[in-house]
Amino acid sequence: MEAPIYWPSVFFFLFAGLACAFALAVVISPNIVRMAFYLVLSLASTAGLFFLAGADFVGAMQIMIYVGGTLVLLVFGVMLTSQDRFISMKTSTFDLGVTGVVGGCFFLLLWYSALSVPGWRGLSIEQATAAESQLQPTATQLGMGLLGVRVDAPDHSGYLLVFEIISVHLLVVLIGAAYLARARRRKTLAVE
Repeated sequence: MEAPIYWPSVFFFLFAGLACAFALAVVISPNIVRMAFYLVLSLASTAGLFFLAGADFVGAMQIMIYVGGTLVLLVFGVMLTSQDRFISMKTSTFDLGVTGVVGGCFFLLLWYSALSVPGWRGLSIEQATAAESQLQPTATQLGMGLLGVRVDAPDHSGYLLVFEIISVHLLVVLIGAAYLARARRRKTLAVE
């Protein structure tokens, strides 16, 4: 009889592979805007790993703080300080080599650390399923909180979803204003 597929392992390798691939794309890409996009995808994949590990709060904070906050600052910095629409960065081969050596050393250290824990060397599917059944689902409470339903006090309603929608709307307005300001500044410089 063929062993059943253990889906959490499949999703772990999927999210881990995506996080590593997009992290490499951040390092290799010469275009700053694409770097920021690859960084969003890498950080979102890392949040998926946190969700798989049962650390729902840390995963949610990963998305809200790193993907939301830090990347907004990066995009604004690129938009407001760039001279061209898509700035390219040139990285020397020496810098890429040093980065590869340092990254390889960190990878070997992490690999050794992961294999030194006896419990991580391999669980049978039955042991993993038993351990997974003991976890309490916490993502439901996060999702309900984002929708405005207060789990601690069901008779009260929250306003988090409305607040998030307004935040995204204001972000779009600020990006549009920065774009229009740059376009007008270029026009006035071209006229003079």
